[in-house]
Amino acid sequence: MMVNADVFVKDVPGQLVGSLEPISLVDGNIVGVVHNRDNLVNGRIGVNITFEVSSVENLERLKNIWKSKDVVISRISSVVETFPMEYVLIGDISPTRIENIMNNAGKVVGLESIDIRYSSKASDTKERTAMISANVRSEDDLIELKKFMISACRKAKIVCIRGLGQ
Repeated sequence: MMVNADVFVKDVPGQLVGSLEPISLVDGNIVGVVHNRDNLVNGRIGVNITFEVSSVENLERLKNIWKSKDVVISRISSVVETFPMEYVLIGDISPTRIENIMNNAGKVVGLESIDIRYSSKASDTKERTAMISANVRSEDDLIELKKFMISACRKAKIVCIRGLGQ
């Protein structure tokens, strides 16, 4: 699992190395480190670390080691890779209709996030335009989302245009 953590270490020589070494003790692999000397709080320097660990148990071991070494954990969270996809929909679109389509899409694929933007409706037509940006959890979900959107829009008689470069 990929993890990102913000920690604070004492502003004395050797503390940065002392906060990074335990990651290797739990069979972790450091991906990136940002040591921010401008972020000084109570005599401690902020460090952002991105690393991989093989299990939640190893992450818990690391947290315990950090606590024993007086490393203050400010924030820790897993990093999830997502895959973006964009669609432009044109037709008789209401917010409720789009919400229903995207709720059903969420039952088919792992949606991490959705952003929907609507155009205002012209007075002489029922047509609207919607821009949907979605992030899914896997490349397979991209394929399934594409199939779902094409099918759902066809049934609803909505024009569906997939974003370029995807």
